[in-house]
Amino acid sequence: MPNLSLIKNEMPVQDPLVRRNNFLEVALGYTKAQAVDEAKRCLGCKNKPCVADCPVNIDIPGFIGEIAAGEFEKAYEVITRYNALPAICGRVCPQETQCEGKCIRGRKGDPVAIGRLERFAADYHNIHDASINKTVVAKSDHGKLQVAVVGSGPSGLACAGSLAQKGYGVTIFEALHIEGGVLSYGIPEFRLPKAIVQKEIQGLKNMGVEIAVNTVIGKTLTVDELLDSYGYKAVFIGSGAGLPKFMNIPGENLNGVYSANEFLTRINLMKAYTEGSTTPIYRGKKAAVVGGGNVAMDAARCARRLGAEVTIVYRRTEKELPARLEEVEHAKEEGIAFMFLTNPLGIGGNDKGWVESLRCQKMVLSEADESGRARPVPLEGSEFVVETDCVIMSIGTSPNPLIKSTTKGLDVQKWGGIIADEKTGKTSREGVYAGGDAVTGAATVILAMGAGKNAAAAIDEYIKKEKQPR
Repeated sequence: MPNLSLIKNEMPVQDPLVRRNNFLEVALGYTKAQAVDEAKRCLGCKNKPCVADCPVNIDIPGFIGEIAAGEFEKAYEVITRYNALPAICGRVCPQETQCEGKCIRGRKGDPVAIGRLERFAADYHNIHDASINKTVVAKSDHGKLQVAVVGSGPSGLACAGSLAQKGYGVTIFEALHIEGGVLSYGIPEFRLPKAIVQKEIQGLKNMGVEIAVNTVIGKTLTVDELLDSYGYKAVFIGSGAGLPKFMNIPGENLNGVYSANEFLTRINLMKAYTEGSTTPIYRGKKAAVVGGGNVAMDAARCARRLGAEVTIVYRRTEKELPARLEEVEHAKEEGIAFMFLTNPLGIGGNDKGWVESLRCQKMVLSEADESGRARPVPLEGSEFVVETDCVIMSIGTSPNPLIKSTTKGLDVQKWGGIIADEKTGKTSREGVYAGGDAVTGAATVILAMGAGKNAAAAIDEYIKKEKQPR
């Protein structure tokens, strides 16, 4: 029987007072009974509005119908026709503004918990699948045709997976020593366990995808060399946006000031918080995180787990916060304070060069700016000082200029993003495609994956044309 409840099944989570002291995953996942019950809330709409708002166009009613019938492996099979990383997307995608935002059930009550069900299907498969370490290489008529993928983040992995399914030989070049890009260095363990990231990447390796780590494209090799000297038929650039931005205010060079990128990389990739770490991280007693996006929430929640009293400083109101509602709620539950309508003016330090204060100014909202949000303007005579010994800047990132500066004929935006066709990822350089944060600037995992998948289809068409006799 269908479930006509207006309320979605709640996700079991760790108690806030417990989890704020550990890095274990916060959300614990649905049980079988909860998953089946939630799946029965789906109406199986014929026009599938949820699918239209999914960047990788998963057959959402199809996989949910399989869960409702208790066919969990079949649900996983449906998802992976469209998405190579379901356990990751089920955890970090902003479903509330995409697929769930279009769910008919959401008109009168809660939408179906699509993301939680995707996570359930993927986790069930990963736990029960005996063939997880078996290699299954797709068959095709492409022979040994090779495609190079730069970066093993969401867009690179999605592109590589789609090309491997089409039978291409794919090599991913990753600058760091561990695969996964932002999935490994940027998103904390308590939101996305790294064992899950590695398991999903192993699935791509089982399809024949090769990954070369410690290879900096633009330094170790160039895009031009990959095409001209190493025989790759096409290159996809999914190198992300890992260059942090700062406010250029006084005191940003003091000890105890981090970019959110560095702070999270040291925690997630280097485990700098562990006992006896060779690269220990500075543990402030009072931390101020500047910014209001998901990365700011991640940094604040990590700082809280390191024992700091944490305040998020944001220049607009709570209504304009770009972070996911779930992440904001979790941060509040864990005891993180919010200081809205506040903008930093400078960072004060002591005579030893360490942070000791943050000078701020109150703001008021004016007309909307180019982002569509109300523009904050300073409130005259409202300056004040906040005591803090650690400041984490989380105000955005941009693409590293290394690839652009070493690739002939590659056009970029003024701010550093690679110029690429929105639908195909085609760039100004013949045979070179790009997608994800390297093109758009910092965005979501699933949008990057959608770009990688679209580029794979375009690369396939490009190579097919190149193979035809002229």
